[in-house]
Amino acid sequence: MNSRLKYQLLLHLTVLLWGFTGIIGKLIELPSTLIVVYRMFLACLSLLLYAVFRKYSLQVSFKQLLQYLGVGCVVALHWIFFFEAIHVSTVSVALATLSSATLFTALLEPLFFKKRIVGYELLFGVLIVVGLYLIFNYETQYLWGIIFSLISAFCASLFTTLNSKLLLKYKKRAEVMSTYEMLGGFSSIGVYLWLFDPQQFEIMPSISDSIYILILAIACTAFAFVVSIEVMKELTPFTVTLSINMEPVYSILFALFIFGDDERMSVGFYVGALIILGTILINAILKKRMKVAEKKRLKTEPLS
Repeated sequence: MNSRLKYQLLLHLTVLLWGFTGIIGKLIELPSTLIVVYRMFLACLSLLLYAVFRKYSLQVSFKQLLQYLGVGCVVALHWIFFFEAIHVSTVSVALATLSSATLFTALLEPLFFKKRIVGYELLFGVLIVVGLYLIFNYETQYLWGIIFSLISAFCASLFTTLNSKLLLKYKKRAEVMSTYEMLGGFSSIGVYLWLFDPQQFEIMPSISDSIYILILAIACTAFAFVVSIEVMKELTPFTVTLSINMEPVYSILFALFIFGDDERMSVGFYVGALIILGTILINAILKKRMKVAEKKRLKTEPLS
């Protein structure tokens, strides 16, 4: 097996694991906050062990530490609202609506990076809103699931944008950033529960829940994250991004196969989901072509 094929298989394994996250969230019977606390604690522990194994430093300044911990709180909120959306609706509704993160990113990136708003991204944003309208219109019984998914999508877009800014600013390893973000997430939610809802800690996970949480934390979070970084050494960012965009498709197919009729939606839902997912795919392809065109322009442009 050649190196590139190996990395492509690893990438798709990673996307499959991420796609399975929603399924596991549906199967776990614990409150969403507890799922996130356990997930982030075990993921943080796994990343710490990985740091020891790979012998890289976790040293950061106090300012960097506070920023990473803060982003971790946003990640925790993203996951809490995501699992809550799944609990009150379906995996399909949650994942399709979560794909609207692209719309929020188009609005947030110009604010954080002081870039002008790109016209075609606004057009794609309008298409995503149309897709969301169809989902809202045809799946009104899942109103709260859609609202929670939209909040989760906004949080996902926010922490992705913040991470991009911090990565450019400090040039730290992504594993280091993620370790402190997992720490910030589980500690902040843990403190919140300890102060305002300590009864949740009296809920003991069942054996099946414990197994699902271990899979979620180690396989779907820590392992998938490390592998996603590793494949970037061989594959282009476009290939990685395009593959990751398949995550909601995998999740919806998994949900239909595992949960059957509970995940069957109206035709209007699938039309709306198709508009959203298609827009994301076209956006990725267009961005790739624009980057290629820009590189060609820079190569042929005469030196002044």
